[in-house]
Amino acid sequence: MNQLYLLLVLFLFCCSSSYAQEAQIEYGNNPAAGGHILINGFKMYYEVYGEGEPLLLIHGNGGSIKGHSKRIEYFKKKYKVIAADSRSHGKSEDLGDSLTYKNMTSDYNALLNYLDIDSCLIWGQSDGGIIGLLLAIDYPDKVKRMAAFGANIRPDTSAVYSSIVNWVEATLEKTKDEHERRLFTLLKYQPNISYDDLAQIKAPVLIMSGDRDAIKLEHTIDIFNHIENANLFIMPGATHFGAYEKTDLFNTVLSSFFEQPFSKKATVDIFK
Repeated sequence: MNQLYLLLVLFLFCCSSSYAQEAQIEYGNNPAAGGHILINGFKMYYEVYGEGEPLLLIHGNGGSIKGHSKRIEYFKKKYKVIAADSRSHGKSEDLGDSLTYKNMTSDYNALLNYLDIDSCLIWGQSDGGIIGLLLAIDYPDKVKRMAAFGANIRPDTSAVYSSIVNWVEATLEKTKDEHERRLFTLLKYQPNISYDDLAQIKAPVLIMSGDRDAIKLEHTIDIFNHIENANLFIMPGATHFGAYEKTDLFNTVLSSFFEQPFSKKATVDIFK
């Protein structure tokens, strides 16, 4: 009985110690998990967690690895999770040059090359979703499956709600912060991805959006309709940040997309 009690105490102590250690991880500022590498003329900061099939997480405009904390916690239990700060974001170097999604896409491809990863799963939020689409277009061999939440292929009001477009323009008019100006200039003039570009994507893609997103619902559906191997998920009661607002639902849907056989079965196929 005493031995059983001691084993129980030891087990609880190990669990609590493990939890305390886990809780102390400062994602986005953890040198033990990554560091800076020189690629494409700047120092890019990245971190890697877990083991298994590689999963690349790409943050949105103005974001960083820190925004991925809950996703890293969840997905590192099964995947080798790779997260990085895009150029001029977070702890990555800011060269002060013009930002383009094409350059950022090249950066993430170079990061995967540095880590000796020939292909991976990808999830991107907003700008990260745009970069994910461009990875699937420009570097198709790197993409096993890709999910994008709140991505757009045009920057104007045909894709983005006018209230958001007006907010971007108003910010550019009043800001005196050069870094902020470059981030918002990116939003105002990019991306410019064509339907022909989307048609090049062969990897399975999950297009995701909140039903109250910054991106027009019809634009999200338009992207879905122009990718051959695409699934669509509209999160109910969610904004552009649905992945953060409804974390459990998001994790469940994304896990299912990554783990289940990809399907394009139509209702008529069932009747047949």
